[in-house]
Amino acid sequence: MDFAFGDEDEDFRAVAREWLEAHPWGEGGRAWERQLGADGWVGLGWEAEGYGNRRATLTQQVVWAEEYARVGAPGRVGHIGEKLLAPTLLAYGDEEQKNRFLPGIARGEELWCQGYSEPGAGSDLAGVRTRAERDGGVHRVTGQKIWTSLARDADWCFVLARTEAGSRRHHGLSFLLVPMDQPGRVEVRPIRQMTGTSEFNEVFFDGAEAVGVVGREGDGWRVAMGLLAVERGVSTLVQQIGFEAELARVLRLAVENGAVADPVLKGALVRQWAELRVMRWNALRTLGGPAGAGAPSVAKLLWGRWHQRLGELAMAVRGAAGVTGPGAWSPGAYELDDVQRAFLFSRADTIYGGSDEIQRDIIAERVLGLPRDAKGSS
Repeated sequence: MDFAFGDEDEDFRAVAREWLEAHPWGEGGRAWERQLGADGWVGLGWEAEGYGNRRATLTQQVVWAEEYARVGAPGRVGHIGEKLLAPTLLAYGDEEQKNRFLPGIARGEELWCQGYSEPGAGSDLAGVRTRAERDGGVHRVTGQKIWTSLARDADWCFVLARTEAGSRRHHGLSFLLVPMDQPGRVEVRPIRQMTGTSEFNEVFFDGAEAVGVVGREGDGWRVAMGLLAVERGVSTLVQQIGFEAELARVLRLAVENGAVADPVLKGALVRQWAELRVMRWNALRTLGGPAGAGAPSVAKLLWGRWHQRLGELAMAVRGAAGVTGPGAWSPGAYELDDVQRAFLFSRADTIYGGSDEIQRDIIAERVLGLPRDAKGSS
């Protein structure tokens, strides 16, 4: 595959760069999402017209992500709706669902969260216990989801729930669309992490009403797996652009404090740089042609451990200051700088989004053809 960008891509880059430099984003959030949506920068990857988004090729989507990262624009609070739900609706949803939900996502007006993991069903997604029972023409959802990013800000949640009583594993599941504004029926509890922040949440559903099923009832496993393929595809490449910025900060720190003179640390820094290039080429190759069944799992295995090593390396470059830091152990306060926060948060990289152990099982069974273990059979 040719990894170079063409003239049209560079023209698109100039437009993206000019727009980003002309529009201050402040702290991001809903106002920034609406600004992006108003000018058509939401939904570049959608293979559809009429929702307010710009048309863009795959390479132009990469260009936009690169420029967005280059200027240090804020993390997107609308990315779950844009990058995960929208492609899923385009692939599996009906016209009514597309017309109802895609315009709001494209305008940056409606935010979504993902209701997959549960306390007893994280990486083993087929073990979900949240159930949904028919009540007239709607489903009533009851159960608990966990590690739900952006749940406190979300207007909607797409929920994987068991709609067939007595079903097991991946049978009898449905992909439901649930509004979050249902007092007494939907409760969100933030989870305080060791970083001191609360990006993740628990969500409790107590008879919450779902407004629709994506795909057929009982076909939720197929829809959910289709969504995960998107999550670990284009999103992985965009994520790597952020990794590059993080690595650049660690390199600058190593030069500034002299840590780069240590041959061991220098070798580790070079390894991180080289592995990031390999991840990028692998992602581009995957996006540029047919991907094998194990491609998403390979990508997850590559970036999860790489990012953990970067956090460890950043602390090693900092030396003793990485432990004490500015105010890290101040009485009555828990303050972390960017390096410390990245190190602590990266501890979860090999767990969330599908643990490394589960990814290796997928590769073993679906790529190498090895037999399933008893627990994974159905």
